[in-house]
Amino acid sequence: MEGGKKTWYFPDGYLPEKNPESKMIAHEALMLFNTHEKPVQVKIDIYYSDRDPVKDIPVTVPPERIISLRMDLAEDLGGHQIPLLTQYALRIRADEPIVVQFGRLDTTQTNMSYYLGAGWCE
Repeated sequence: MEGGKKTWYFPDGYLPEKNPESKMIAHEALMLFNTHEKPVQVKIDIYYSDRDPVKDIPVTVPPERIISLRMDLAEDLGGHQIPLLTQYALRIRADEPIVVQFGRLDTTQTNMSYYLGAGWCE
């Protein structure tokens, strides 16, 4: 039995502003880890507090690989651009169990911070 779950939720998305003085680029990222010997098809749903959700963004995770999707890059999200400083949440649905992790790099202050957002899976 491979590890992971088919559905994951991350309720605390909020893209930080870019800091031109920082050597690192502020962002949030979603890591998708596939331990299977075949590709896994994933659908990403983005929910907002003030607008309709964007659903069924397709992503393929190659066999026995991890991919990192930047939440600030529209090309990583099927062309959808998440606005900066906007509250959002994610639902990740996969056709096979995968492991998913969500993280944020915030450089808005001199002392940058990186943290992992706790998700819930079923």
